[in-house]
Amino acid sequence: MRKLIVTLILLFGFSSPSFASEVELQDGHPDRYTVVKGDTLWDIAGRFLKKPWRWPEIWKMNREQIKNPHWIYPGNIIVLTRDTDGKPVLRLEQGSAIETIKLSPKVRAELIEKAIPSVPAAAINPYLGKPLIIDENGLEHAPYIIGTEENRVILGVGDSAFVQGIGPDMPTRWQIYRPGRALIDPDSQELLGYEAIYLGDAKITRQTTPAAIEITKSVQEINDGDRLVPEAEQADIAYVPHEPAKPINGRIVSSYGGVAEVGQYGIVTLNRGQRDGIEVGHVLAIYRHGGEVKTLPGDQSGSDSVRLPDERYGLLFVFRTFDKLSYALVVQSSRPVHVLDDVQNP
Repeated sequence: MRKLIVTLILLFGFSSPSFASEVELQDGHPDRYTVVKGDTLWDIAGRFLKKPWRWPEIWKMNREQIKNPHWIYPGNIIVLTRDTDGKPVLRLEQGSAIETIKLSPKVRAELIEKAIPSVPAAAINPYLGKPLIIDENGLEHAPYIIGTEENRVILGVGDSAFVQGIGPDMPTRWQIYRPGRALIDPDSQELLGYEAIYLGDAKITRQTTPAAIEITKSVQEINDGDRLVPEAEQADIAYVPHEPAKPINGRIVSSYGGVAEVGQYGIVTLNRGQRDGIEVGHVLAIYRHGGEVKTLPGDQSGSDSVRLPDERYGLLFVFRTFDKLSYALVVQSSRPVHVLDDVQNP
């Protein structure tokens, strides 16, 4: 018996004052759009809206549905209509949902895998299943490589090693890390955490004391003293772009790989996290500080220089949060993104 998987999104409400303004539609927006493989929620929202992060408003979503949205699949038809007050509303056309013969767990898993992500999955997948940000002394008590059978100094794929601190009831698959540089808040000078450098993967081959492991993946050289963390399951990419409900003012404190600047789909670390109200799906605008320029002699202001206004030049999409920090994807940028640039509500 054939059944339909229908993905409808319901009632929305927000307390942010900016949401009182009228939603602006794109010039030449379509009245209907058929979702295709390779689409993202951000791309589809941009077809209809000048500000894609206001997508939840015209889907009529509530806060819980933003955090746990229903999936949208290739083949769904999105229709733009108007409510009784003439305001734009998006909905899925009935009968455009995916069909499947049997709703077994296996089939459901395959369907979710085909659902469109919020942003390009390939850009953020490496950052979903790895800690990468650790608290002070976060690896201090983690198991560590204590030596090798052949006294190798550098380990790679296929090499074996011994690990101190892995007990008989612990997992069999691990990720290998090395503490990286400290992340300091540029304004308060507070220590926010450390970057953990991902080195590779390993599996236990013998539950001895110390335990024996084999390196199954290596992205950097692995040495004695490097720490092991149980392999984490990759999180679902299930969130909707939206503006924070309260004012957020932060800074970019790091970029992936320590490079000086990144562009679109680059990954940056923000000095704001869960304790500051940051949540997955938040969209933030990027600003560059205005520089100081000298005034001409005799300028009536009486000042030798004038500070130029800050320049807004891009947008970030928060996709992973920690207590004091968060990861964000650069979804739009008209210039290279620099460390120490400001982030605010869009």
